[in-house]
Amino acid sequence: MSTELQQVIELTSAAAAEVKSMQANKPEDAGKPLRVFVEKGGCSGMQYSMVFDEVREGDSVVEYDGVKAVVDGFSLNYLRGAVVDFSDDLSGGGFKIKNPNAAQTCGCGRSFESQGKSWNSCGT
Repeated sequence: MSTELQQVIELTSAAAAEVKSMQANKPEDAGKPLRVFVEKGGCSGMQYSMVFDEVREGDSVVEYDGVKAVVDGFSLNYLRGAVVDFSDDLSGGGFKIKNPNAAQTCGCGRSFESQGKSWNSCGT
């Protein structure tokens, strides 16, 4: 386990359990790590994304509750200290990322503005 990544991102046990469930339902994703990354987009300028992927050169890898997660070098700068959680609530359920680096988030919680950086994709 990468000590560096432990300080960057964490998966809760609920998130790890949901990832395992998703992998069990889609055999093509079994064994692949969960890539957590950010990219330009969303109402607040940056948006979170997650996908099952292969480990690439330069990735940081960590394992929580038997689930591997990878983060690329660009995303590390925005995800330091973030926690990936999952809730199956009927209202507002799904994966949520609690990011201490987000200066502002949009209403849906899927995009954010990083402290000191702003990319607005809402046309303003």
